[in-house]
Amino acid sequence: MTVLPVGKLDSDLLKQIVFDKIKYRDKDVKVRPGIGEDCAVMDFGSFDCVMSTDPITSAVSDIGRLAIHITCNDIASNGVQPLGIMLAVMLPVGTTDQDVEHIMDQAARTAEELQVEIIGGHTEITPAVKQPVIVSTAIGKTPSGTSQSGNDMQPGDTIMMTKAAGLEGSGIIAMDYADRLRKEKDDDGQPLFSEAEIATAQSFLDRVSVVREGVTAGRVGTHGMHDITEGGILGAVWEMCQISGTGAELWEEKIPMEPETAKICRLFDIDPLRLISSGSMVIIVPKGKQEEMERAMAEAGVPAAVIGVIREAKEGVRMIRRVKTCGAEGQGRISVAVDPPYADEIYKVAGREPVSNKTAGGEPAGE
Repeated sequence: MTVLPVGKLDSDLLKQIVFDKIKYRDKDVKVRPGIGEDCAVMDFGSFDCVMSTDPITSAVSDIGRLAIHITCNDIASNGVQPLGIMLAVMLPVGTTDQDVEHIMDQAARTAEELQVEIIGGHTEITPAVKQPVIVSTAIGKTPSGTSQSGNDMQPGDTIMMTKAAGLEGSGIIAMDYADRLRKEKDDDGQPLFSEAEIATAQSFLDRVSVVREGVTAGRVGTHGMHDITEGGILGAVWEMCQISGTGAELWEEKIPMEPETAKICRLFDIDPLRLISSGSMVIIVPKGKQEEMERAMAEAGVPAAVIGVIREAKEGVRMIRRVKTCGAEGQGRISVAVDPPYADEIYKVAGREPVSNKTAGGEPAGE
């Protein structure tokens, strides 16, 4: 018996003690659980039903909003517009009616923005949790056979990434640990973070939807997409390569990152490339479609960057990193292996000090 670490189960363990236990197979299930699979797909005749479920466990202040985005993003990663969502809301003892109202105000407003209906769920107060936990399940539909799949990835495909690495993680830290950021000083005794920097980082949580880019990319045609959640950009690409049986080459210097994210990650000594980043999407672009995809993203108003290329499986998943050298040019490049995803970097922050004892409504959770 092994005590497991905080965070998602690692990929090998997930397969051994979860996926391999599922024996029954229904003929109408087109896409089943797998490493890197965001959604299940079921045959509904002329349409496919696309479904995904995910929890919000590491955020407090914006849990209602994030609970809507996280699973709608999964549906969008199949190139599909989400249409309905269900929420299972578990709240700690001491929660007030104002707290519940605040969470649902966030969820309802976000759902309206995305044009997705909250179609059911469950809400309860329970001593089983110490802070709010929401599990959301989103549903979409698409004409049969049109859902995007990472199984189509091929060597030579372009790896594109929208927005920037670590958006959600640094946004959560800036929201739930704002007082900590305000207290930090630089070597000269001056505030390390300005109020503008903290506000900017908090605003990253306004950018966590990938529905626009997912649906846009789906119209162009992809060889698979993956929204960048736990494990960050490196974990997302590694997981996609497991689906398709391919390798990948990533270019570290091409991976976009906001300066506030980099600064927060330096303070907490965490890796932004392994930090949860809902709001960013990995898009595998077929050969010959890169210019069309870049044009479509520009027209949709979504920043996107080419960050690598799909390789043969035998080459593994690797990242090209720039390093300082003693040579004439003072820098060089090395290739490093990308390890499988492990517990997200956000848990290193949450583990160092208690998450705020306030619920999303801003009122004390109770004494």
